[in-house]
Amino acid sequence: MDNTELAAAYIKELEAEYSSTRKCLERIPFDLFDYKPHPKSMQMGYLTLLVAEIPQWIKVMVEEGEVNFKTYTHSQPTTTEELLAFFDDNMAGAKNALQSATDEVLGRTFYLKNGDEELYSQPLLEGVSSTLNHWVHHRGQLTVYMRLNDILVPSIYGPSADDRTYE
Repeated sequence: MDNTELAAAYIKELEAEYSSTRKCLERIPFDLFDYKPHPKSMQMGYLTLLVAEIPQWIKVMVEEGEVNFKTYTHSQPTTTEELLAFFDDNMAGAKNALQSATDEVLGRTFYLKNGDEELYSQPLLEGVSSTLNHWVHHRGQLTVYMRLNDILVPSIYGPSADDRTYE
């Protein structure tokens, strides 16, 4: 499979995960953003923003070739509508970046940095694949937080215990 075929496959994966991810995000009340199921766990708000933001990483990876913790800025939506708009923009950006990328761009190396310190590097398309897996992992965490707070968990890969359409 060549680079553009892989990019097209990643776009399909983004599209396949979009709806269920958006359904999760739209159900998270901002008044629960401070919730943590355990002292070592991240706050629900941070996790929610992370799930909404991760597609943006793909755009930055493809267009800039690196993510740098020192310069990367995080959005701070204050309403569900702003959160969903942020997520939708990130999804569109990731898809557009992958669709527009040349074989040359897709074949280059991706760098994760903290300022001038290189934390790691890897082929860009391997980084996109890892990022998609990372995104799905954190969405899974978010569904656990949802369950613990009696927030209805949407159907993701099949009916959830809260999805009554299978009865």
